Amino acid sequence: MKVILREEVENLGDMGDLVEVANGYGRNFLIPQGLAVQATNRNVKAMEHEKRLQAQRLQKLKGAAEEFAARLEKLSLRFKKKVGESDRLFGSVTSQEIAEAVQAAGEKVDRRKIQLEAPIKVLGEFKVPVKVHPEVTAELSVTVDGERVQAEETDPAETSPEKAPAAEAQADPAGEAEAGEGPSETGDADPAGEEEAGEDPSEAGDAKSVEENE
Repeated sequence: MKVILREEVENLGDMGDLVEVANGYGRNFLIPQGLAVQATNRNVKAMEHEKRLQAQRLQKLKGAAEEFAARLEKLSLRFKKKVGESDRLFGSVTSQEIAEAVQAAGEKVDRRKIQLEAPIKVLGEFKVPVKVHPEVTAELSVTVDGERVQAEETDPAETSPEKAPAAEAQADPAGEAEAGEGPSETGDADPAGEEEAGEDPSEAGDAKSVEENE
């Protein structure tokens, strides 16, 4: 018997195909499962009409995708990334960043449709494919510019963890010397004080002799 497939059936055909199958397979499986209808003149005409409508819908979707692809290809996306020596990038440009840049430019694209094999890690200009339709692929223009990172100029004495303790170590002996001067000065002053204190008994003895002579 002949049937018209209502959807794709593996190893048999696609939706809308007119195929011939065994009577039992058609009546007991395909038709009861809603996978096919019997190929009567009425059903054949109805399916042909449906196929025309489906083709028009698909063509309309493809046309919209082609217009969208043309708009995407007019965009020029530019990314600025910091670079070090030999223009080596710090980081990369990912499909997520590209999708965000497209949205910022007024369009919208699913990042999963951006066919970026790996994040961009070098400077330059690139064409990044975007699958906007099974039959339509757009190419985005992406430019990666470098912003060179300059090493900060600092005083080595301020940043060296080894030199700072050394300076402190050199200052310690001087501090000890200053601290040592106190006792020596005190020691020098004590004898003089003792001498002055020693003069008092002699003067007292002279006074007693004068009184006795008188």
